[in-house]
Amino acid sequence: PREQPVLEAVLPAPAEEQNGTDGAKAPKVNCEERNTTGIERFTLQILNVSQDLMEFLNPNSSDCTLVLFYTPWCRFSASLAPHFNSLPRAFPTLRFLALDASQHSSLSTRFGTVAVPNILLFQGAKPMARFNHTDRTLETLKDFIFNQTGIEAKSDVAVTEEDWEGPLPSVLTKGIDWLLLFSVLFLAGFVLYATVRTESIRWLIPGQEHEHQE
Repeated sequence: PREQPVLEAVLPAPAEEQNGTDGAKAPKVNCEERNTTGIERFTLQILNVSQDLMEFLNPNSSDCTLVLFYTPWCRFSASLAPHFNSLPRAFPTLRFLALDASQHSSLSTRFGTVAVPNILLFQGAKPMARFNHTDRTLETLKDFIFNQTGIEAKSDVAVTEEDWEGPLPSVLTKGIDWLLLFSVLFLAGFVLYATVRTESIRWLIPGQEHEHQE
């Protein structure tokens, strides 16, 4: 008699375990959470013009700091302000700093800040991730921090009236964009120089010299 084929049962358990392993994503940045003992108020710190960001970042540690580059006359920075002000309460084990990009132009150039607001996550003194979402709300900021660090936000934190008042200003202030002003003055000076030197430039064009002699 012919032998009957033997069918082996395929158990789904290994596949499920593999999928579960893949689904649990490890944090991209392993942050050392700071000791919050004795800290009563968790708030954002804004650097003034004389303070250097590097003085607040420890290159020898693994603690994480979220740094905001903003300008007081940028409406996008103003709309982000109350949401960013509430972050220190949502993540008390992390540090949060903000600085005026127009007053710290060297830092803006160093870290590639071509537009504000710009948010960078630092581990020690090294930038690890940049917030690139156009929807800048407390929830999207929470998701960004959780996806990068694996640290969960406190669920009872929401944007309050105090967050609209400060420390980061949510009201636009009048100011001068010195970079834009310099660009306009440079362009105007170049056009004026080209206009004055038009006669001299003609001598550089082939054929113009013979036409002038005739």
